[in-house]
Amino acid sequence: MIDIWDGEIPGYNPDISDVAPGLEPYIVDNNKLKGVILICPGGGYDHRADHEGRPVAEWLNSLGISAFVLYYRVSPYRYPYPVLDAKRAVRYIRYRCKEWNINPKKICIMGFSAGGHLSSVIGTTFDYGNIDSKDPVERESCRPDGMILSYPVISFKEYAHQGSIENLLGPEPEQELLNNLSSEKNVSKNTPRTFIWHTANDNSVPVEDTILLSKVLSKHNIPFETHIFPEGRHGLGMADGVPEVGIWKRLCATWLKSNKFM
Repeated sequence: MIDIWDGEIPGYNPDISDVAPGLEPYIVDNNKLKGVILICPGGGYDHRADHEGRPVAEWLNSLGISAFVLYYRVSPYRYPYPVLDAKRAVRYIRYRCKEWNINPKKICIMGFSAGGHLSSVIGTTFDYGNIDSKDPVERESCRPDGMILSYPVISFKEYAHQGSIENLLGPEPEQELLNNLSSEKNVSKNTPRTFIWHTANDNSVPVEDTILLSKVLSKHNIPFETHIFPEGRHGLGMADGVPEVGIWKRLCATWLKSNKFM
């Protein structure tokens, strides 16, 4: 595990943590400058789903793309710690891109369910780094160059996933926080290009979240690609046993290639 905070973890309490926030690397070893995917597994901000981590990274490796699985903090940690971990991870990868032979302009963030929410928050509330920071990592931008969102939680207002809200913000969150963490409200002309997939009958995170974000991306002229499959339970991950949904991987690989991440 790679320590992204170099031992200086804000708000960290080892007594309530399963692991310290960090990156599990899956680096493709070749001489080509390549893109990279930062993977945020889902789990409702309560845990990190294993099937949305390692198997996804290994699939990306098979395409020739390096990947990192992010171990971000979950409940009992609250906001802003998961967001701080994810932003730090993007900065950290960009800071060490030469060492890993990664193109610093081809860093994509990928998330599933609540990990999709976390990814969309990073993609809509990023900054370009603090040039006055004594920490060289913090001088780097945390803006991803692309987003891949799988059955994502998007809004904390309309079509909200209550479990994710409570685990991230507690039982009685302030309205300002609900607004600030509703990604559809933070899309701008600088939001990165996006690939999204969902299933129409998802009974946990409603497909309306994906439709809502797609509409806002379109309004702001952000390049995006959305696929909604008619059938499939929530949390399918790679969907290897559901071929009618599992084609999302082929569609995503085409998107990655066309956007020069591979």
